[in-house]
Amino acid sequence: MYPAFDYDVLIIGGGPIGLACGIEAQKIGLSHIIIEKGCLVNSIYHYPANMTFFSTSDKIELGGLPFVSNNDRPTRREALEYYRRVKDFFNLNVHTYETAHTLNPITGGYRVTTSRNVYRVHAVALATGFYTQPNLLHIPGEELPKVKHFFDDPHLYCGQQVVVVGGGNSAIDAALETYRKGAQVTLVVRQNMLKEGVKYWIKPDIENRIKEGSIKAFFNSRLTHIYPDAVAISTPQGHLTLPNDFVLAMTGFHPDFDWLTQLGICLHRQPDGHVLPVFNDKTLETNLPGVYAAGTICGGTQTNKWYIENSRYHAQVVMSQIAGAVKSEE
Repeated sequence: MYPAFDYDVLIIGGGPIGLACGIEAQKIGLSHIIIEKGCLVNSIYHYPANMTFFSTSDKIELGGLPFVSNNDRPTRREALEYYRRVKDFFNLNVHTYETAHTLNPITGGYRVTTSRNVYRVHAVALATGFYTQPNLLHIPGEELPKVKHFFDDPHLYCGQQVVVVGGGNSAIDAALETYRKGAQVTLVVRQNMLKEGVKYWIKPDIENRIKEGSIKAFFNSRLTHIYPDAVAISTPQGHLTLPNDFVLAMTGFHPDFDWLTQLGICLHRQPDGHVLPVFNDKTLETNLPGVYAAGTICGGTQTNKWYIENSRYHAQVVMSQIAGAVKSEE
C-alpha cells in the first residue's frame, strides 16, 4: 500500500524550465510544487542589470502566453516581468527561498526534505540550471572582496581600474558597459581571440574599442595573482603587474555537482572532459528512478548546449513520463 502523497511531482528550480514543468504538470493533471532556493527565476534576476537576451521573445515564452517586449530581444527587466506574469497566469504552486536537502526513496516515490518542510511525492524534476556556481580562477587573492564572479551594475565601477577576465558574451558585456560608465578597462582572455558565439551586435563594438586602445586586451594570457591594489598577468610577452581596483571574473558557471551527488545523482565525465549528470537521453530520467533532469542542467559543464528556447520541450518529456508512472501505480 502506497503512503499518502502530498504531490505527484516536486520540481526543484523556479527558473523558466521549472515553470514550464509546472505548466505541463497542470496541463496533464499532475499535482505539483515548485521549490526555488532564491527568488522567482533567480538566475535571470542575477543577470547584469542591462542585459539583453540573445533569443527573441517568442523563443523564451512559456505555455503559449505571449511575451511582448519593446524590441525583438527582451531585456532582463522585461523577462522578470514576463515570468512573474507566467507564475500568476497559470497559478503555479511556487515556494521561493526553499532549498532541497535530501531525497529518500519510499514506496512509490520519494520523501524530499527541504529547508522548510518534508514532502512525499511520486516523482522529482531537477530544473536547477547552473548559474549559481561560478568557475573559479584558483589563484591567490581570488577571495578578496574586489573580485566579482557576477556582473551587477556598471555604475559601480565609474572611475575605477577594472580587469575583466573572459572572452565570451558576459565578459564582453561587462567590458563595454563598465568602459562606457567611465572605468579604465583591461580585458584578459586565455584564448588567442574572442569566443565564437559572441553576440553579433556587440562584436564589432569590442573589436573597435580594442583596436583604438580604449580597452586594453591581453590574449593568450591569464591572471596569476590578485592583490588588494594590483593584479599580476602572465602574457606571451612576459609577466606584468597592473594597478587594479576590481576584477570581474566572467569565467562561466557549472551545476552544483556536490549538491547533485548529495541527492544521489551520478555524474559522468565525457571524453572531451565535460561533466554532466547521468540521465536517459530519451526520457531524461536520471540514475534514480522517478527523478528527472530538465533544462540547462542536462548540459553539465557544457553550458552552451541547452538554453530556454531549445530545452522548453524537456517539460513535456518529463511530465509525460511521470504521468505514465503515476497512472500505472493507481
